[in-house]
Amino acid sequence: MIALTGYLGAGKTTLLNHVLRSPDARIGVVINDFGELNVDAGLVTGQIDEPASIAGGCICCLPDEGGLDVALARLADPRLKLDAIIVEASGLADPVAVSRIIRFSGVDGIRPGGVVDVLDAATHFDTVDRDATPPARYAAATLVVVNKLDQIPEGDRAEALERIEGRVRELNPHAYVVGVTAGRVDPALLYDVAGDADHVGQLTFRELWSDAGTAPQDHDHDHDTTHADAVTVTTQGCVDPGAVIGLLEEPPAGVYRMKGTIAVRYRTSTRTYSVNVVGPTVHVAVAPSTAVANSLVAIGMGLDTAAVRDRMSAALTPVPGAAQAQGVRRLQRYRRLSI
Repeated sequence: MIALTGYLGAGKTTLLNHVLRSPDARIGVVINDFGELNVDAGLVTGQIDEPASIAGGCICCLPDEGGLDVALARLADPRLKLDAIIVEASGLADPVAVSRIIRFSGVDGIRPGGVVDVLDAATHFDTVDRDATPPARYAAATLVVVNKLDQIPEGDRAEALERIEGRVRELNPHAYVVGVTAGRVDPALLYDVAGDADHVGQLTFRELWSDAGTAPQDHDHDHDTTHADAVTVTTQGCVDPGAVIGLLEEPPAGVYRMKGTIAVRYRTSTRTYSVNVVGPTVHVAVAPSTAVANSLVAIGMGLDTAAVRDRMSAALTPVPGAAQAQGVRRLQRYRRLSI
């Protein structure tokens, strides 16, 4: 589940509509009834019959007993086979409160997929970040999308993006910052997308459970779309869980998302786990019996693919015998926190 936030007019609905146009995407959308939203209902209804709607205007003002969890429970139905659920908050919603509500949702089958905060590059310092202290919203974001870069003179765009990133870093050193125009961010940064063509040695998130697959591709062929890179590594045997957790806690430079499966031998038994990373959040669960280990894919922007692959390969290097107890305890700690 992905939270989509942004100050009024920043372009979050434009970004959402762009994502919904991705070929073969099946996205559940939770919107509110505040009135200023303009989600392309045709895109949503063509995928899941209709969007789930929550009344009350601002998602962070919903009562504990209603609204969001009801909508999420409906969309989490396995029969819908959704790739992701996106919750678009009102422009007046506090991203910190939104993040907290989603983090502690009690709906089965829901895993936090990050908080995407959309900023207006042209007006941000006039409307949102106007004080000496950076706004608290920076602390909640996992992905900061600096939108409308085309409204800044071309020669000033790099400096504008660097200024915003510097302010974000004051409160949130782990946030992933990317600049776009017209909300055209690669959906692969947000959720598991299907590939358009086979590429040897690369797997999509969606196809990690099979023996072969494709890497994330350009789902919007507009040259202005900001595209993501992917690196995939697969090995055979059982791995050191401590080495894998170390990689997940500190991903290679430029990596925003990681997902895959690992096999771990402890004492006399072997178990397969699924692992997910979105920004600084690590999620570990017991993998389905059909999962293929070891497979791990990293997604990000401008990756040094050789360096990323080297680190992933080192973490997935098979080890003889049973795993050390310390590494297993680290893995199990994340599994408990992920329940």
